[in-house]
Amino acid sequence: MKSPDQKEFLHMASKEVTITVRLIRSFEHRNFKPVVYHGVNLDQTVKEFILFLKQDKLKIIHQAHKSKTNEIVMSLEDDDRLLLKEDSTLKASGIANETEIAFFCEEDYRNYKANPLSSW
Repeated sequence: MKSPDQKEFLHMASKEVTITVRLIRSFEHRNFKPVVYHGVNLDQTVKEFILFLKQDKLKIIHQAHKSKTNEIVMSLEDDDRLLLKEDSTLKASGIANETEIAFFCEEDYRNYKANPLSSW
């Protein structure tokens, strides 16, 4: 049996998916709360989803069937690839069913990335 190529797979993918959003309160104190959202429309823009969540930045933490980071809160690497651009749709940004993303204050992230010390 022939396996579907990526274009066929994307066509079969549902427009509404379940994703986990890691609401990050503090990088320094490693304080976050995972919240599961069902029925998320992948055709909405990242900016529309950000307005729904009421924070200011999103970054992919983990995608189903791919490797995970060892960082407790969020990886500090690959920002150019994993930080979501507001004018893209969730689908174009790489969000699929069971993707886990982080939601955080961009200024807090930049400060923590410049000096990644934990308080515990």
